[in-house]
Amino acid sequence: MTVKADEKLDIGSILADLEHYRPRRRGWTWRTSAETEQTGAFPYRQVSEPLKQSCPLPAAKYFNNIDPQPDCVITTEIASGRFEDDIRRMRMAAWHGADHIMVIRTAGQSHFDGLIEGTPEGVGGVPVTRKQLRATRKALDLIEDEVGRPINFHSYVSGVAGPEVGVLLAEEGVNGAHQDPQYNVLYRNVNMYRSFVDAAVAKRIMAAAGMAQIDGAHNANATAREAWKVMPELMVQHAINCQYSVMAGMPKDKICLSTVPPTAPPAPCVSLDLPYAVALRQLFEGFRFRAQMNTKYMESCTREVTVTHVLNTLLSRLTSADIQSTITPDEGRNVPWHYNNIHGVNTAKQALLGLDGLQDMVSLNFDGELGARVRELKERACLFMEEIIVAGGYFAAVSQGFFVDSGLYPERNGDGIARQLNGGVGAGTIVPRDADYMAPVCDHFGYNALPDGVTVTKACDLINGCTLCNPDKIVWIDELDPEDNVERRMAEHDAEHRQGLLRPEVQWYGDGIVCMTMFLPAAERVAEFAAKSIAERMGFEEVEVIHKQVMHPSEGTLVEVRGRVPFAIDPAELVIPAVAETLTEDTIRQYVTEHKFKIVAATVGEDEHSVGLREILDIKHGGIEKFGIECHHLGTSVPVEKLVDAAVELGADAILASTVISHADIHRINMRRLHQYCQEKGIRDNLVIVCGGTQVSNEIAVEEGMDAGFGRGTKGVHVASALIKRHKELRHS
Repeated sequence: MTVKADEKLDIGSILADLEHYRPRRRGWTWRTSAETEQTGAFPYRQVSEPLKQSCPLPAAKYFNNIDPQPDCVITTEIASGRFEDDIRRMRMAAWHGADHIMVIRTAGQSHFDGLIEGTPEGVGGVPVTRKQLRATRKALDLIEDEVGRPINFHSYVSGVAGPEVGVLLAEEGVNGAHQDPQYNVLYRNVNMYRSFVDAAVAKRIMAAAGMAQIDGAHNANATAREAWKVMPELMVQHAINCQYSVMAGMPKDKICLSTVPPTAPPAPCVSLDLPYAVALRQLFEGFRFRAQMNTKYMESCTREVTVTHVLNTLLSRLTSADIQSTITPDEGRNVPWHYNNIHGVNTAKQALLGLDGLQDMVSLNFDGELGARVRELKERACLFMEEIIVAGGYFAAVSQGFFVDSGLYPERNGDGIARQLNGGVGAGTIVPRDADYMAPVCDHFGYNALPDGVTVTKACDLINGCTLCNPDKIVWIDELDPEDNVERRMAEHDAEHRQGLLRPEVQWYGDGIVCMTMFLPAAERVAEFAAKSIAERMGFEEVEVIHKQVMHPSEGTLVEVRGRVPFAIDPAELVIPAVAETLTEDTIRQYVTEHKFKIVAATVGEDEHSVGLREILDIKHGGIEKFGIECHHLGTSVPVEKLVDAAVELGADAILASTVISHADIHRINMRRLHQYCQEKGIRDNLVIVCGGTQVSNEIAVEEGMDAGFGRGTKGVHVASALIKRHKELRHS
């Protein structure tokens, strides 16, 4: 089964015969360093092998569409709630460079504290089913083939069903997972003894499957009242989980610290976050680092979130990161839109590439304030650990509220999370193993007392293999909910899908959701409800305000709304202009040689922009001069009348006008006036008139009387083709 770049994923084919699908690879894969560090015109120091197929950054068009890939794994976190839509978003993200796919939830962010009745898989931490995992891994096989790079699929191992989920993920080829017993204890009140016993089993299974583990220590600075004060505690939590993981059999290469900067602007974040990042890497040398943005400070402004994301990525380049996690810039809105997943991936890729080789050009000053702060943080962390030992160990420390206290250790504010030794979910459920305990399965934590005289390589050889060794023993159970299941959801859109109808979407297939931004010259409260009313009058349904930002208390407010449109578009009914054919350079050059082609050009009106027109004209930028076209550039802010008069005086074959400013539709007015003045002078039928600008399109230009129009991304060859083709038509008319 393969998929072509110009074809959509066939979700039906992915769901077909899932019972017999087997993951073709297991375990985590790190990126491979590029054999050559030269990409296009540029040398790179921190890149990995390129993708076979990809979507470059928007600015790549200025650099021959190069798409270098940073050295570290890049994460995207997907949370649509429907795995059939998650799969499509994964494909988009992979084409932009993501190779670590984290599916956060499938049924809201609810947590189950046990097994779901009727499903042998078990669920802990987040709702997850075998069908979801298997379909996703099968789809990722196809996507891997498309982009030419392994993609790591990620889930969560937590809750009192952690070992069961660990087995499930290992069986289904999941490549990485969160696993940290402290997360269970502190944030979900799972009994601390039970949580650590379960973690030992889960970690052993993950290790055997080659899975990478990410811890959950970062939740402390997302939870604490003053997060920048819990940095010593975060180091202690990392240390506890790292050492426990090593004791359970996990290799350091697969143990990843989830490092999250504890502050964000307007706090002086770099001066606070950089010492913490350095101290972590010094204390935990040999382990891996997963750098993630802090979601604690995310509001609904996507611009603000993106700036913080870039600053966080700066820390990665000043120190190190093995995994660069990304957060969608709309996380603060709780609106997980398709394209914002891509924006998050591109923000990380763009920042990492832009900062490539930074450590070779700058150095950290450990003799100054940075070194002192790093040492202080490590000292505080060591003192914290010593106090835990004195208090009687981790469990005793938790019961006394040591953790997530907002004081900067050794200061305590008494607002930490306290859990009871014999309390919480799953209390009293640990059963000691008998001396003759025997489990005919492999990859579990603890001992097996084999019967006397029995010698086997693995305990599961006694039953001809367990499910981890012999997947044919896995009992396949399809979805149990007769209403909320993938087949039922897909059937809702089947008729429109077969007809090829289109609806906008942001989260689920054809959900009809669109976003609209507007500025209203009113105070915040008035603007909010006015924006909602405007959207409703435009025909939007289920309108919600998802962002509002005061520009001035009385002068105005920026508002973004989302709503649903109650219609679908039939592409067969669309009038789509054909893409203009671009002549070959030799054809253009031959025509110009034969006809001595001459043009007059200027930026018209009161517009001072010159760069765009220069790129179209100048031979240096590959402009139309290189074809031998005689160009007379009159400059900027040239009245329309002067441009036309110059064309008459010079005997030009064509006029090339640039109009970049579009306020009050001045670009349309300039084009209209240009056409009209040529008519007044009686030369309109003898001249080719072409106009360009950032807000100009061919359709707009033709509406205003031009022969052609060009917008962003236009090159000299495109304009030259239009000039020559229209000139031929005029000569033969």
